[in-house]
Amino acid sequence: MTEMELKYGCNPNQKPARVFCEKGLPFTVLNGKPGYINLLDAFNSWQLVRELKEATGLPAAASFKHVSPAGAAVAVPLSEALQKAYFVEGVELSPVATAYIRARGADRMSSYGDFVALSDECDAQTASFLKREVSDGIIAPSYSAEALEILKSKRKGTYLVIQMDTNYQPEPLEQKQVFGITFEQQRNDIKITPDCLTEIPTVNKELPESAKRDLLISLITLKYTQSNSVCYAKDGQAIGIGAGQQSRVHCTRLAGNKADIWYLRQCPKVMNLPFKEEVRRPDRDNAIDVYVGEESEDLLTDGNWEHLFTEKPAPLTREEKKAWLATQTGVALGSDAFFPFGDNIERARKSGVSYIAQAGGSIRDDNVIATCDKYNMTMAMTHIRLFHH
Repeated sequence: MTEMELKYGCNPNQKPARVFCEKGLPFTVLNGKPGYINLLDAFNSWQLVRELKEATGLPAAASFKHVSPAGAAVAVPLSEALQKAYFVEGVELSPVATAYIRARGADRMSSYGDFVALSDECDAQTASFLKREVSDGIIAPSYSAEALEILKSKRKGTYLVIQMDTNYQPEPLEQKQVFGITFEQQRNDIKITPDCLTEIPTVNKELPESAKRDLLISLITLKYTQSNSVCYAKDGQAIGIGAGQQSRVHCTRLAGNKADIWYLRQCPKVMNLPFKEEVRRPDRDNAIDVYVGEESEDLLTDGNWEHLFTEKPAPLTREEKKAWLATQTGVALGSDAFFPFGDNIERARKSGVSYIAQAGGSIRDDNVIATCDKYNMTMAMTHIRLFHH
């Protein structure tokens, strides 16, 4: 058995703390010192990106915060609008950098101080993007020499860099303790594949390959998201994740609001905001979220804007937001369990959802199916529950 002592557990008063493994720890710390929550994020996110790569054949990345993903993506090339929204215009991106830029771009406010996971070797370009972000650490199967040098210089040399053993396979049974009582269960090793999407009870049964890919991304993301949870996805990435809510419709609303912000960030009026060059990336991202939200008028009151913009921008009106959001379509939505009511579908429609995957099995399945048919949505019943706690 090998073990590693940690500074403390979830909180500073929780000492001593350690991780250990009977078969030997399957990771190597190349830089920094991991904390308890760092490692929880690392091993959950590693499983996520490994499964995304297996399901899609594309390099994958995830941005984790407090044991749930803020973003997850695969290496689908960026549109011109997304290049501008993600501030990578004119940059030729490597596949793994593309995946990371997408994952970080899903919910930039939540990704502040994230833990990053990559399915493939971290290259110098990805490391360079990471260096300018506020991030706590990274896990990947390997690092180029240049990438490792860049990452070791981050956070005054304390940035956490973990290399994962790709050959490691955990035991089929897993355990954890709560209040001194040991829980044991079969590890959730169920595979999320296109076979999950073959039962389609809705009138519209059209499910293009791009939608299948996005539904798989959504479902695999949910497998490692604290439940209840739903995930909106489009163009190879999560665009809104709702995690840990007691009510499923609240998950759908929370994730839908995040998906709306993601899309509003691509509105020309938003992408052309006249930021001063010296405005820091986190301050810019927070300002954009406020600008597209309900607090837009507060941001633009006299004096509040002067430290951000070269000139006072016009507000993004409710009517302009509504009109832009009405152009969103083709979004995929996954749920980690069944939808109990059609109100989830009604909310999903407002964020451009066209394709849905959910477990099914509710006594109101007929109502949910009818609501999908009302909006000509395609819905697959997976018969797989993906609770994660």
